[in-house]
Amino acid sequence: MLPEIVIIGRPNVGKSTLFNRLVGKKLALVDDQPGVTRDRRLGKAELLGLHFQIVDTAGYEDEDPETLPGRMRRQTEQAVATARAALFVFDARAGITPLDEEIARWLRTTKTPIILMGNKAEGRAADGGLMEAYSLGLGEPIAFSAEHGVGLAELFDELRPLIEDWDEGGDDSTQMPAVNLDAETIDENALEAAPLQLAIVGRPNAGKSTLINMILGEDRLITGPEAGITRDSIAIDWSWTPPDGAPSRAVRLIDTAGMRKKAKVVDKLEKLSVADAKRAIDYAEVVVLLLDATRGLELQELKIADNVLKEGRALVIAINKWDVAEDASSLFNGIKAALDEGLAQLRGVPVLTISGITGKGIDVLLKVAFETRTAWSRRVSTGQLNRWFEMAVETNPPPAPGGKRIKLRYMTQAKVRPPGFIIFGTRVDELPESYSRYLINSLRRDLGFGAVPVRLTYRAPKNPFAKD
Repeated sequence: MLPEIVIIGRPNVGKSTLFNRLVGKKLALVDDQPGVTRDRRLGKAELLGLHFQIVDTAGYEDEDPETLPGRMRRQTEQAVATARAALFVFDARAGITPLDEEIARWLRTTKTPIILMGNKAEGRAADGGLMEAYSLGLGEPIAFSAEHGVGLAELFDELRPLIEDWDEGGDDSTQMPAVNLDAETIDENALEAAPLQLAIVGRPNAGKSTLINMILGEDRLITGPEAGITRDSIAIDWSWTPPDGAPSRAVRLIDTAGMRKKAKVVDKLEKLSVADAKRAIDYAEVVVLLLDATRGLELQELKIADNVLKEGRALVIAINKWDVAEDASSLFNGIKAALDEGLAQLRGVPVLTISGITGKGIDVLLKVAFETRTAWSRRVSTGQLNRWFEMAVETNPPPAPGGKRIKLRYMTQAKVRPPGFIIFGTRVDELPESYSRYLINSLRRDLGFGAVPVRLTYRAPKNPFAKD
């Protein structure tokens, strides 16, 4: 595991811009309005050969602990308590504010080493603010520009002794690489060892963050009655111990912002959050669509599910808040029927009932998610595939439009994750969609692919007598 370096400061001083600079990617959402970041976001950073985990935090505000800003501050305090060092960022152009002074008073009471950083320090306009920073009692400030990369060498000099000391006792052997989603073949042992990339998606207030907190057994993510608390997609590494005593399995849990109907998303920041959630789906292996049992299934959930399937990701449906559901049996059957009708291209998607408050059904959810990933990564030998293919074609031969037969000769699996197959034959362009559905449904049922997206394409030999 890498040492954690946490970024703290009041709202809108450039913490997320610094985070993005250190990870080398635009992972954290950045906007001119204050208070964009809410949950802790982690990323792997590299600075002139130093490797560490960088943690972006919400802007520190002096508010009641039960308010949303107060709950955000509690997350920041927890991050500092466990960090190897903290980067205290202030706006060098604006100078030291009363809130900066309050943050400094709190930091002087912690045991975590503090590195003082004056951001936006390009040009002479920042000189006054840098001089004021000495009054905070946290040592000499680094003149820094997260936007332009000024001050990286000075930050390196401060971090190096802290990180090198940590490395003497650190152990990175527990880091397990993720499986390449674009690989044509998947090593089964590597798949078993690799973390399950599990994204939780749904509408606002479906209980996504509450569910992840219950899974982790800690208040890692900010929750509350307010809709739309989560903005960034937050990835958290965790180890699941199955209740049957089987070996622990690595999981990367990804919390996402709630996705409302497109017509209702007019705020720039919400658009960025939804785009971030869609990127999280792209990088996931299994996506859990979380439904709210108190609201049932709506068209928006079907659109989210359809988007997951179009991206080729494995899908699991989980009905949350089952502990407070009314007329549970009727609700479950109604949701199942609506899903079968609305997701006709993929019948049989796992539908589970859970509770993010009590923890009911979470172990079953994780077990099904791992099984679904295995099916999504499955490769069938060409021999077994074509024995099945011959039987399927013999059982239900393709039609003969205009009295001319469509000949399907053989089949091969071209890729996995999601499974993709190519069928070779003649006049395949005249094959009706209904026959393709028959082959895909039979393939899922007979060869162990379950309810995962399957891609089926056709190829015909080129006619040597045809004119170009």
